[in-house]
Amino acid sequence: MSAFIGFICFIGLVAGLVIIIKLDKQKKPIKPGVLIMVASFLISLIGIPFVPSVPTQASLSNTTAQSTEISKDDSEDKAKKEAEEKAKAEAEAKEKAEAEAKAKADAEAKAKEESVPREHKSALKKAESYAEVMHMSKAGIYDQLTSEYGESFPVEAAQYAIDNIEFDWKENALKKAQSYAKTMNMSDSAIYEQLISEHGEKFTPEEAQYAIDNLE
Repeated sequence: MSAFIGFICFIGLVAGLVIIIKLDKQKKPIKPGVLIMVASFLISLIGIPFVPSVPTQASLSNTTAQSTEISKDDSEDKAKKEAEEKAKAEAEAKEKAEAEAKAKADAEAKAKEESVPREHKSALKKAESYAEVMHMSKAGIYDQLTSEYGESFPVEAAQYAIDNIEFDWKENALKKAQSYAKTMNMSDSAIYEQLISEHGEKFTPEEAQYAIDNLE
């Protein structure tokens, strides 16, 4: 825009100078209007570099695009940061909830254990000992706990022990079968009958069959 104005001023200045030169050659007086016109064009031409340039549509579009891109980047960074903070907060909340749930479960388990009578706890420890050392069946342990010739625990205490003991009864049946096979040289059929007998080991048929199937 400033270049166009400069061009017009230059043309006007040249035209004015031509008129002045022509009048001077003709020995005619130079009219004040002509001098004013020439001076005006000259001043305008000199002042053009100081006239602020008007941004073009292209530069405005480019500036707007850059501003939009910066704003978009800022929005994406902000959204990413918010997502990370949200994920972190959710993870912390989940961890806290799990810790509280575990603490509550532990407290309830401790309270439940403390509420169990001493005799019940003793029966459970005896049951675990019979299972681990003598490889007895669950039914055999119960009978040993309640027998007047055995541990003489109350029925309630013995039942508590059986309900709360955790053991691999099939493995116990296998160990019993191995003992019968090694020390008494019994047949598979005889060992099976001894394992399930009411007067023997009192393992379940499933446990006894597992022992026979895995006996070497």
